[in-house]
Amino acid sequence: MGRLVGVDLARALAVFGMYVVHIGPPLSATDGVASWIRYLADGHSSVLFATLAGFSLMLLAGRREPKTGLAGRQAKARIAIRAVVLLALGTVMAMEYGGVIILGFYGVYFLLALPLVRLRARTLAIIAAAFALVTPQLAFALTSLLSESVQQSINASDPLRRLSEVGVLDLLLTGFYPALTWMSFVIAGMALGRLDLSSGTVQRRLAALGATLTVSAYGMSLLLAGKDALRSMAEDGSSGSSGSLPLDSGSVSLDSGSFPERPASMLLTAGPHSGTTFDIIGSVGVAILVIVGATVAMDRLPRLRRLAKPVIAVGTMSLTAYVGHFLAQSALSVPAGTSTQQSWVPLLMFILGAIGFAAIWSRFFRRGPLEYLLNAATKPAKHIR
Repeated sequence: MGRLVGVDLARALAVFGMYVVHIGPPLSATDGVASWIRYLADGHSSVLFATLAGFSLMLLAGRREPKTGLAGRQAKARIAIRAVVLLALGTVMAMEYGGVIILGFYGVYFLLALPLVRLRARTLAIIAAAFALVTPQLAFALTSLLSESVQQSINASDPLRRLSEVGVLDLLLTGFYPALTWMSFVIAGMALGRLDLSSGTVQRRLAALGATLTVSAYGMSLLLAGKDALRSMAEDGSSGSSGSLPLDSGSVSLDSGSFPERPASMLLTAGPHSGTTFDIIGSVGVAILVIVGATVAMDRLPRLRRLAKPVIAVGTMSLTAYVGHFLAQSALSVPAGTSTQQSWVPLLMFILGAIGFAAIWSRFFRRGPLEYLLNAATKPAKHIR
């Protein structure tokens, strides 16, 4: 169970990173260590979330060996049902909170990943690398060709877009977490899910890989694009293109249709949510380091594992923790990542609240509230023959 506990810890860190982005002060209002925390949370927390989503797919489809036959068909059905539920939940939440909600994008990722769930780790890693190298340039070309009138025409006939601010075009190409470029993270997570993370040899190789990807991607971007290559878009103080809750305090995606005029030189940058090849490779490297680090810590430091048990509980119910913080923000009227938010106190209160709730709930129930409902929704898959 050590490696799964480590993954749960990494999942909790991803949730807290999202809290930092949505509740904490903007990057411009921080300095010192706080600036580093805020910067690392920008983009990297959602990337870690997406990478762990790919890992979770392998828990359903078969960890070390893919499920085949009847078990394989039922596993795919469970994944498809989860995808539809997440897409529906994400659409409902986007009606209130806008395009910052990642759950609808999750649903699309799961559907697109279905044909890949039986592939080996090496094959998945190659596909993830190919996506990282190709899709940012493809996204740049497609968004350059999509005029505002074309986007409006597509959105006008999109039922999802009429329901919320996130339509099919947003989910695939122009949203905050577009599937075209973000599938690299999901597929990389699927590859990790096929590996034995409890193996010391695998841990060392992954740590070396993560460090290499991080240093080479960000280093090359700095070399090619200059000192502002890693600049967070949140520093510009611009408003997000959609959503009443600004993403990363107003950061915008390179893939966003809100900015049709984009210089090709942006493809050399690697800032959070820039959606470039360098950003994807570097962010995957960071995600690997966090997952491996959490796994090693939980395997080799039993005292820390006992102390971290309440935090790990948050990771076991990450969907509840994610949805819950939006609902709590609305109920308590907490400012969300705006320039008026200067205090870290609301963020700390939300983190402590999530830890307290998860610790108490996990003493009586195996799954979180939303995790239980999501699992119940997939029960019809057992009737697949």
